[in-house]
Amino acid sequence: MRRSRLVPLALLLVLSLPTQAAPPRIAAPAPLDALLQRYLKLEEPRDEVERQALESRLSREGGELLATEGYFDARLNLAGASLDQLVLEVEPGPRSLVETVQLTLDGPVPEARRQALQQAWSLKAGQPFRQADWSQAKEQLLLDLLERDFPAARLTHSAAQVDADRQQVRLEVTVHSGPPYRFGELKIDGLLRYSPELVARYNTQVEPGEHYEEGRLLGLQSRLENTPYFGSVFVSLDQEALEPGPEGSLVAPVRVQLREQAPHQLGLGVGASSNTGARVELNYRSADLFRRAWQLHSGLRLEQLKQSLYADIFLPPTRDQYQHAFGVLFENSDIQNLKLQTQSLGLSRSHQRGSIDMTLSLGYIAEKQTPKDQDSRRTRALTMNGSWTWTPFRGQSDLSQGYASQIQLGGSIKPVSDQNFVRLYGRHQQAFALGPRNTLNLRAEGGIVLADSRQGIPQNFLFRAGGTGSVRGYSYQSLGVQEGETTLGGRYLLTVSGEFTHWLADSPWGIAAFVDAGNAGDDKETFKLKVGYGLGARWKSPAGPLGVDLAYGEDWHLHFALAIPF
Repeated sequence: MRRSRLVPLALLLVLSLPTQAAPPRIAAPAPLDALLQRYLKLEEPRDEVERQALESRLSREGGELLATEGYFDARLNLAGASLDQLVLEVEPGPRSLVETVQLTLDGPVPEARRQALQQAWSLKAGQPFRQADWSQAKEQLLLDLLERDFPAARLTHSAAQVDADRQQVRLEVTVHSGPPYRFGELKIDGLLRYSPELVARYNTQVEPGEHYEEGRLLGLQSRLENTPYFGSVFVSLDQEALEPGPEGSLVAPVRVQLREQAPHQLGLGVGASSNTGARVELNYRSADLFRRAWQLHSGLRLEQLKQSLYADIFLPPTRDQYQHAFGVLFENSDIQNLKLQTQSLGLSRSHQRGSIDMTLSLGYIAEKQTPKDQDSRRTRALTMNGSWTWTPFRGQSDLSQGYASQIQLGGSIKPVSDQNFVRLYGRHQQAFALGPRNTLNLRAEGGIVLADSRQGIPQNFLFRAGGTGSVRGYSYQSLGVQEGETTLGGRYLLTVSGEFTHWLADSPWGIAAFVDAGNAGDDKETFKLKVGYGLGARWKSPAGPLGVDLAYGEDWHLHFALAIPF
């Protein structure tokens, strides 16, 4: 009996609680509704007093927001029959347009550049007024002066006069350029181990007496940062040591602040690939070999199918930006029943011009070949080689657009070699973005060795195909000239590949489908392409896309490559 009396009492208490009000809904034309929804704080009024306070605040703050979009006569009204059904009704009114632009450039700005700056002004008469566009136009005008010739330029006057009745805005901007600047001498701080001459060799951007450009300072800074000598670099204009220059300019020294990094590095890494199996590598690098700022790259790499010991020395660039290098390599391999013992020496001279790397090299190679169940034979060659590489992909971790190409030309003659030959090789990779989440990657490579026969030519200058990076679905270097159970290199090579990758939304993972075709051989008459196809997984790692592929060609093959440094 007591319980039956408590139930109506509880219902009565629940019904007597105040109704929870809901935040107002915004009714405004797109895209203004999204703007107001993003920046206005829509509170839930509990009574009529709070409702009136909310309406006053929303009207004021909403009007200020709409004014930034050029609506200076907007009306905002909070309507609704009850507190939980409020609607913020927005009537933006007509949008104001830019009526006139009065742009004044004070200072010794050349007339041609003055006209170019006025023409480049982005918020022109007749366009809708937006606060963001107004700010961006002023910033870009000032930036154009600051980045070239006038690093002391400043904005001295800025006004936007609004005529709300006529929906017109008159803009006024005055910029004082200040005097033009020229580069002075380099002032280098932080050198302990290295000499100023080393910095000068990398300086192709800043020359004393040249007109100031901020991009040149950034270019010098980037170039020094990319060397192994310095851990941090900051290049700036020293405006506290100005001197008068020609034609009313000021000459400012360029201050280069450096922090050297440890010149010696010891590294250990492990990895695995479907081509040569598991590997472990120990490498040692020095940026100051013999205290001459020579770079030494050396290492011992042990793989299941290949073992190598190498040492390369790179000299600092010359004043005309040529880099010289020399090195030695000892390598043993046992791939497709062909054992190779190789010793090689090389000298090179390289030069980078834009995105093109050009290298000329002289090399000597001595090779011992031991095919399975056959006698060993030795070859040697002293070769001259040229390489031209186009790498617009440089520095990009996402290779979804662009291309990379390489052309090689080399050869040798008797008696410094066992055989006369000329070798030509080319490779091209092209990537296309098909929408925001799809990539098409095309690859082709081809090579030919002009010689009477392949006999006497080191395997390093002949061609084999198959494996990751070549024709998937076939074992590594399994396509070539068959002698019994051994695959040897041939004088002809051709491979092509097409790969489509779909990247999953909001994920670094992708799914790829591909078709490869190619072969290597020594007889043009019987040369036929082998085809492989399959599916793969892709991952956008910080070092670039990584992949695992399952392909079918001669048989099913899993292709991958993974390296882990310590």
